[in-house]
Amino acid sequence: MKKIMKSVLIIGLLLSQQLPAQEIISIDKSEVLSKISENNLSLKISKEDFNVAKADYKQTNAVFLPNITASHTGISTTNPLMAFGSKLNQGILTQNDFNPSLLNDPTTTQNFATIIKVEQPLINLDGFYQRKAAKSKMEATSLKTARTQDYLVFEVEKAYMQLQLAYQGVAVLEKALETSNANKLMADNSFKQGFLQRADVLNVEIHVTEVKNQLQTAKSNVQNASNYLSFLMDDKSDVVYKPTENLSVTGLNVDDKNISENRADIKAMELALKGFEAMNKADKMAFLPRLNAFGSYEMYDNKVFQGNANGYIIGAQLSWDIFQGSKRFGKAQKSKAEFEKSKLAYNQYVSKSNLELNKVKRQLVDAKNSLELTKLAVEQSEESLRIRKNRFKEGLEKTADLLMAETQFAQKQLEYYQTIYQYNYTKTYLNFLTKK
Repeated sequence: MKKIMKSVLIIGLLLSQQLPAQEIISIDKSEVLSKISENNLSLKISKEDFNVAKADYKQTNAVFLPNITASHTGISTTNPLMAFGSKLNQGILTQNDFNPSLLNDPTTTQNFATIIKVEQPLINLDGFYQRKAAKSKMEATSLKTARTQDYLVFEVEKAYMQLQLAYQGVAVLEKALETSNANKLMADNSFKQGFLQRADVLNVEIHVTEVKNQLQTAKSNVQNASNYLSFLMDDKSDVVYKPTENLSVTGLNVDDKNISENRADIKAMELALKGFEAMNKADKMAFLPRLNAFGSYEMYDNKVFQGNANGYIIGAQLSWDIFQGSKRFGKAQKSKAEFEKSKLAYNQYVSKSNLELNKVKRQLVDAKNSLELTKLAVEQSEESLRIRKNRFKEGLEKTADLLMAETQFAQKQLEYYQTIYQYNYTKTYLNFLTKK
């Protein structure tokens, strides 16, 4: 059995040597922001949404620009009317073509027509408002892209602070493990001298194992935070990032912070509201007549791609769809309801944003108070551990009390850094909410 275990251990050591160590890369926050602006998928998707809206807006140029088509058609017919008309268009009619027998039973006639048509809108009121709605949508989408970029900056701030917090956790637990190992050595010496029982030494060893487990979890948190940064930057390489700065309290002026109606997402909703209003007006204008000009230039011949005979048509058309089975009434009612709905959604969104702002302001006050208290708790727990450690050396303190003091000091340190993170995060979120 011992030989088997020894073989397994050797194989494990060989495999661990063959596995490549995960690369650790120092990274600055500005570098993360730069890579995200270039590679982030959410930002790319948002930009493509804008391109879609821009293309929709360009389609509305048809309200002003002409529609031009060209065609070349060839036919072969014995139809009396078509045969006579084809010869007439080609300008090759003769006196003999008016012979009733030839009119009623013509020979096979070929006709090739090249026609260029132009249609020019003149007055199209519903189209004008549809164009206005498309422009509002395009501008709103542009602002959504800007807000997406603001959100990604906020997300980078948060992710970078999470990485800093993870490294601080590792540092605290490594120090705690170092202290636990020193206390274990001291406990072993006391046990050899007969000052401690075996149960006390086992308690110290259990505590060391618990700290090791916590340290492993903290290292996993570092990898998780690194993976999330890689995801934001669309970086497929499996690396561990290390922040160039440690977690510390950041300074940010938070006085007189209010929700601005010029914030990108709120402005986008306002533009969307205008778009729905324009669509409602467009549906109303559909009841009015449209005026369009048209013209065509036509060339005819009995041979392909020839045009010995030609002519043109030019004119204007005033058209009015008087009734479409109440379809337009229903469409106008629908667009009006959507317009009213968008007004309510806009007011609700602004109100909810102000509600969130007030909530974050209170959270910031709580985080500031908690920051002061946890800092004091760290100092007190550190002093308590120092006193108990000195008393333990002299045999005046129980092992359980020393272990509890160690655990408490590590916990208070972790709580302190967690509070710094929460304080910085709340400030950053407040800045995100009030960004103009």
